[in-house]
Amino acid sequence: MSLVREDVVRAALRLLDEVGLEKLSLRKLATELGIQAPTLYWHFKNKQDLLDEMAATAMAEAELGTMPGPDAGWDCWLAWMSRRIRRGMLAHRDGALLASASRPAGDRWQYVEGILVILQKSGFTPAGAMRGIGTLTNYVLGTTIEDQQAANRDDEEAERPDFELYPMLREAVLAAADPDERFEHGLRVILDGMRYQLAQGERI
Repeated sequence: MSLVREDVVRAALRLLDEVGLEKLSLRKLATELGIQAPTLYWHFKNKQDLLDEMAATAMAEAELGTMPGPDAGWDCWLAWMSRRIRRGMLAHRDGALLASASRPAGDRWQYVEGILVILQKSGFTPAGAMRGIGTLTNYVLGTTIEDQQAANRDDEEAERPDFELYPMLREAVLAAADPDERFEHGLRVILDGMRYQLAQGERI
């Protein structure tokens, strides 16, 4: 059976889960597929082209419930978008680093255009809508990188605070321990800020 582009991408995502982004190479991928490295260039121009396709595939497979309907509010769309992006990154080791290293796939622009239209109809300017999407995307990317890096760190020998001396810190750390709850809190804060600006009639 001849090798197709989709086979290469799926093998690359499996390899990513095994070795991480830093150690992912075309040579290792070729070995995984049982082919010579130059054969990969029939499918991808270079490693960056492969990374772009890997990230797009991870995002496309990140289903999160039912997509909001056409009458759903702009905030429902942005919340759904943010959770879907996060799920796509969390599905693979170093998924957030992969997303940050990739370039947007061509069909992504149609998706972004649709959300921009929804935001503009709700009262946002095109610039304000794009800033809102950018803020959320940066938030999702940043928090997911931190969560994945923390999971990979060896904190056994890290200096820990004396919670007897800092009881407030202990309470705060325990309350914010769950990464999903932390993510949802930050998401609410950003969306609340956008709702407030809209309610004030600001040209954002």
